[in-house]
Amino acid sequence: MKILFNVLVIFFLLLAFVPVFRRFMFHLLVGRQLVKEQKRQEKAYEQKKKAGIRVDSVPPDVNQSRFRGGEYVDYEEVK
Repeated sequence: MKILFNVLVIFFLLLAFVPVFRRFMFHLLVGRQLVKEQKRQEKAYEQKKKAGIRVDSVPPDVNQSRFRGGEYVDYEEVK
């Protein structure tokens, strides 16, 4: 019984204080599914970021403005 307790204590100490062992145990328990999903999400984000903004068509009234040159408004300076 004492040997089992010592093994468990050593296991929990390794798990708590040794990052390499912790990563190994996490990898065994969770598997590669989490890593694959993270890579897939990162790839999708990079593709979205790389694509930028796309304009498929330009609205027909872009060149028509309701403000034409020569139409000015008089103003008075307020002090």
